[in-house]
Amino acid sequence: MTGNSSIRHRNAALLAITKVEADEAVPSSHADEVLAETFARLKMPKGLLERLAGVNERRVWAPGRHFTDGAVEAGEAALARAGVRPDQVGLLINASVTRDGYEPAVSVSVHHRLGLAPSALNFDVTNACLGFVNGLTIASTMIDSGAIDYAVVVAGEDPTPWHRETYERLQAPGVTRADVVREFATLTLGCGAAAAVVGPAERHPEGHRIAGSVTRSATEHHGLCIGGFDGMYTDATGLLKHGVGLLADAWHDAHEDGWDWADMDRYIGHQVSMSHTNKLFQDVGIDPEKFPLTFPFWGNVAAAALPMTLALEAERLQPQERVLLLGVGSGLNATYMEIDW
Repeated sequence: MTGNSSIRHRNAALLAITKVEADEAVPSSHADEVLAETFARLKMPKGLLERLAGVNERRVWAPGRHFTDGAVEAGEAALARAGVRPDQVGLLINASVTRDGYEPAVSVSVHHRLGLAPSALNFDVTNACLGFVNGLTIASTMIDSGAIDYAVVVAGEDPTPWHRETYERLQAPGVTRADVVREFATLTLGCGAAAAVVGPAERHPEGHRIAGSVTRSATEHHGLCIGGFDGMYTDATGLLKHGVGLLADAWHDAHEDGWDWADMDRYIGHQVSMSHTNKLFQDVGIDPEKFPLTFPFWGNVAAAALPMTLALEAERLQPQERVLLLGVGSGLNATYMEIDW
């Protein structure tokens, strides 16, 4: 018996996908400079972010810029590109990992600033780095049911507070190699934002049909990556093994449900690191030439990483091409979503 959840959509189309890159580039050598004393004491080499993760730089928001500024800008651009008015939107989902507090939902600020109608539902979907794809599934399902006509999904990310807290901890005199390794992934995180508009395919033949999705969980591994307001702590080896393993299991069982993704025109993955990407190529069999990489210059932009990559690649996609979104989120959960361009 398959362990996958398989959902097929009948009338949902991606009408627009947009990104907002954060304002300033920060080279990975910055971490070497800030942690120079720690690395020297522990005899750890410089350039770990480039060599181990493949992250050459990441981006940060300019002073005074909030992550919701990016989400709103991306949302406005997506609505304009889709030709959808704010008063036509029936649902707004914010899918970011980043938030200022436990409540209210981040969605309420974005809803207000986009000028959406009071009748438009709005809420947050938090599922680590898979939140955006989960938001697309919810939006597509509600459009299929006829409950709404149009939905906007946004995510704006800002791990800068995590960086500050992490640097402070790793500069302490008693820090060990194990401490550095446990918080290493935090230093790969970057800022950015993305938005998508989803609508009824029957009214938008120019849209890109969302065929459906497959999801699989391995929640016995929920302790491998823990993020809080003060930072993120990871078991890198466990995430590499069990995260990619979960994607491989879901991939193989998906064939039993009639999905065939062996020869897609493009694979758009959540952007983590070179080691995770190489293992994905090896274990799942994805063609590296069809898998665009953005983590070398954006870092891991959490829930915005995948849609930002899709927005960048959308400039080169052609009608009739088949696209597969894929990723793993802390917890662990893995999702594939097929879009017929």
